Amino acid sequence: MSRFSFITRRLPPRYAAFVMPLVLSILMSFIVSGVSTLKSLGISAAFLSTWPVAWLLSWVIAFPTLLLVLPLVRRIVSFVVEPAGR
Repeated sequence: MSRFSFITRRLPPRYAAFVMPLVLSILMSFIVSGVSTLKSLGISAAFLSTWPVAWLLSWVIAFPTLLLVLPLVRRIVSFVVEPAGR
């Protein structure tokens, strides 16, 4: 048994439209809120106590926003980018 055997249990493909914006919103809001909080407060104890709250608030906004705008973004990209194989 592989030490990574827990990874073999995956969600069905129909969940990709939910999981992708979930992961993207977590990572992007984490980075953006970190940069913004760091710029505002500098490296300090206040930064360490403020960033998690700022990230959570950012994520609460980012995730539903991504769910709503990703279909529009995909359509815009399809107009701008030539399909593969041409």
